[in-house]
Amino acid sequence: MTESIGQLVVAISSRALFDFEEENEVFETADDRAYMRLQLDRLETPAKPGVAYPLVKKLLAFNTDGVRRVDVVILSRNDPVSGLRVFRSVKGADLDIERGVFTRGRAPFGYLEPLNAHLFLSANADDVRAALAAGFPAAVVYQHAARADSHPSEIRIAFDGDAVLFADEAERVFQKEGLDAFQAHEARHAGKPLPPGPFKPLLEALHRLREIDVEVSSMRLRTALVTARSSPAHERAIRTLMDWNIEIDEAFFLGGLAKGDFLRKFDPDFFFDDQTRHVESAAPHVAAGHVLHGVANEGR
Repeated sequence: MTESIGQLVVAISSRALFDFEEENEVFETADDRAYMRLQLDRLETPAKPGVAYPLVKKLLAFNTDGVRRVDVVILSRNDPVSGLRVFRSVKGADLDIERGVFTRGRAPFGYLEPLNAHLFLSANADDVRAALAAGFPAAVVYQHAARADSHPSEIRIAFDGDAVLFADEAERVFQKEGLDAFQAHEARHAGKPLPPGPFKPLLEALHRLREIDVEVSSMRLRTALVTARSSPAHERAIRTLMDWNIEIDEAFFLGGLAKGDFLRKFDPDFFFDDQTRHVESAAPHVAAGHVLHGVANEGR
C-alpha cells in the first residue's frame, strides 16, 4: 500500500468506470439475485472500459514514487458479491484501485463525506443529485459519449462556468431577464468575485496536482473553461479565478455557440456542464458529465 497524502479523491460507480450496461438491464428488470448470478457467471470475463475509464487511468498515473496523490474509490449500488467482478476487472485492467463501497441497491452518496471525495461520477441521476445537494462535486456520466484515447501524457479537463465552477446567480439573471440584463449585470459586478459553484473543490484539488514536479510524474494536467459567456461578461469569470488563485490553461467564451466542435478540438478527457443541450453537443466528441445543479435543472 502506498502512502496517501489525501490530495485528490475520486469516487466512481462501477457503471461509470466499466461498461456494465448489458448487466444493468438485468439489474433494472429482474431481482438483484439474477444480477448477482450474472456477474458471478462472468467473473472471469473482464469488463470493457466505461466512459470515465480513460480519465481514471490517467489520474492514477500521478501515483508515483510510493505516494498516492490520487485515490480512486469504487462507490456502487452493486451488492458485495457482484463487487467481486468489479475488483476482478480492476485487477485485469491493472488499475491501482484498492477501496470500494458496495451498498446493494441503497443510495451510496452518504459515504462521500468519510471518503473526503472531491468528485463523484455515476450513471445514476438520483445519486448525483443527492451528492450535489450534500455539497460534493458530482456528475451523471453520459454512457454513450465518446472516449478520449489521445495525448497519453496529459490529462485535459474542461468545465462550464455558471452552475459548475461558479454559483448560478448570474445564470438566474439571464433566465429571468434575458441576455442584455445578464451582460449589464456582469459588467457592473466585474470586480466582484462570483460565489463558488459545486465544482470549485475539484478545481482546487486539480490545481494542487499541477504543482507536481515533472521529474516525479510525467503526467501533466491541462484545464479549460468552456462557457456561453462572451465579452463583457468574460471579465468577471476570469477575475473570479484570479481571486481564487487558480490558473486555467484555456478559456472559451462562446457567446451561445455550440460547444461540441470546440471541445472536439480541445479533446478533453472529461467535460462537465449543467445544461443538457451542452452535454449533448459535447457527447459525440468527448466524455461528458451532466452536473444536475442550478436553475437549469430545477424541477427535473
